[in-house]
Amino acid sequence: MTAIREDRVFTQTDFDRFAALSGDDNPIHVDPAFSAETRFGRTVAHGMLLYTALWGLVRRHFPGAVQETQDLMFPAPTYAGETMRLEVDLLDRPAPDRLDLAVRVVAAADGTVTLDGRTRVRLTGGEFR
Repeated sequence: MTAIREDRVFTQTDFDRFAALSGDDNPIHVDPAFSAETRFGRTVAHGMLLYTALWGLVRRHFPGAVQETQDLMFPAPTYAGETMRLEVDLLDRPAPDRLDLAVRVVAAADGTVTLDGRTRVRLTGGEFR
């Protein structure tokens, strides 16, 4: 499989809307004054906001895919206003209708990985070719 790549800029509005939708209104995500006093110096994205964007990318390329497992780490923050590269790569094909995918969010400016993980998906539309 050719690697799937998409650039995206997350905004403070994205953080605020995700907080409202998810109920995770931790001030590190939504309060610039509070966040300015933290080690990050500004608001940071919710980890699951990042994964949700990746999952959307997976579903656009594999319509009907069903997630079976996920394993995620968030080694660095994602800030509003920075171009991030969403990346999905095929790791393995354990069955004709299963794919193990590497998923990453990487800062386009310097290559810092802000989400690193993997997911197994089941293809509901048949085999991957």
